[in-house]
Amino acid sequence: MKSFGTTRLGITALLALALSSPLSAADNDISLPVERIAPEPTLLVNLPVARPRMSPELALARYESYSRWQSQQLGETDDTTTITADLPNAGKHGQYRLKRIYSAPRQLAFKALGFVGDGFVKANVITRLLQSEADHVRKDQPGDTAVTRQNYKFSFKGTEVVNGRTAHVFQVKPRQKRPSLFKGKVYIDAYSGGLVRVEGRVAKSPSFFIKNIDFVQDYAQVGDFNLVTHIHSVADTRIIGKAIVDISHDDYQVRSLEQLQAVSKSAVVAPLETKLGF
Repeated sequence: MKSFGTTRLGITALLALALSSPLSAADNDISLPVERIAPEPTLLVNLPVARPRMSPELALARYESYSRWQSQQLGETDDTTTITADLPNAGKHGQYRLKRIYSAPRQLAFKALGFVGDGFVKANVITRLLQSEADHVRKDQPGDTAVTRQNYKFSFKGTEVVNGRTAHVFQVKPRQKRPSLFKGKVYIDAYSGGLVRVEGRVAKSPSFFIKNIDFVQDYAQVGDFNLVTHIHSVADTRIIGKAIVDISHDDYQVRSLEQLQAVSKSAVVAPLETKLGF
């Protein structure tokens, strides 16, 4: 899985990792990654283009090709992230809003915008999840977790309309039982080959403290890139019961590597031109 390139499926396993040690009632925050203010972003906007409907096999091939392209071209994403966590058995709730900035290939920064709710949820669920995600980005090995035929067996199950998009539905089973993989369904847009939805259960819990974790992830096209917009996860833990986490990404702005390189070149050339009097 490329954490921000295409699927970001590791977030479900990251929730399990975040809850994989005994939780304390301490209300101390785990430090977030160093904040970084991004330069003024440019939103990519594409006009809709009519495409022919693809066969399931062609859509799957297009998806894999598109995923490889995106992992090579995506330079930076900037969005407003809202994380809501509930511990029903403990009667605890919390919601954290953050500015989230990813820079290829291994940089992730957060800027806190506000928190409401129980401090226990903030310290022991949400902040741990953020720290786990940042650590995962720094250590990411995309080839090991990518949702491709290298890691999964795909079986076509039909066509459905999801979030207003016609999607080919594939049942997927991991070729190896690893915590970073899952068993479930992948919904691929029949016209573009982009991801519409991914849902299932993590193939293997990374910890004794987590019984299982189920998830649903929705995607949307943002300019040239296919990015996750919402994640709903339910983890069954041995200590605090269910942990329900919803993550929403709004106001996405993206830059390709080509755009970032162009900005970098302009920043270098501008002082030289001024000095020479051009």
